[in-house]
Amino acid sequence: MRVILPTLKEKNRYLAYEIKDNRKYTLDEIKNEMKKAILQFLGEFEYAKANILILDDFKKNKGIIKVNNKYVDKTRVALMLIRNFIVETIGVSGTLKKARIKFIGG
Repeated sequence: MRVILPTLKEKNRYLAYEIKDNRKYTLDEIKNEMKKAILQFLGEFEYAKANILILDDFKKNKGIIKVNNKYVDKTRVALMLIRNFIVETIGVSGTLKKARIKFIGG
């Protein structure tokens, strides 16, 4: 197999979020609500193009979502539309390591 050139690779961003609620939610509940909200806002085709992956890094009501760099703003809007709990985006990073250190705390 040939190696993909760096210019042809997808550029990802890592979106750090925080759940603003006193109740403790499991990661599966959060993932399901986020997927529903993003699918409803973007649709299946845009969801696939955005290459969204909700990572299992979840500590102290904070987590990380991997998304294509062109769909960061649309994903933020979709997260605002969740009704069961309030999701606030903390920040966006270009690497997973920096997102963990800067926003999640380790």
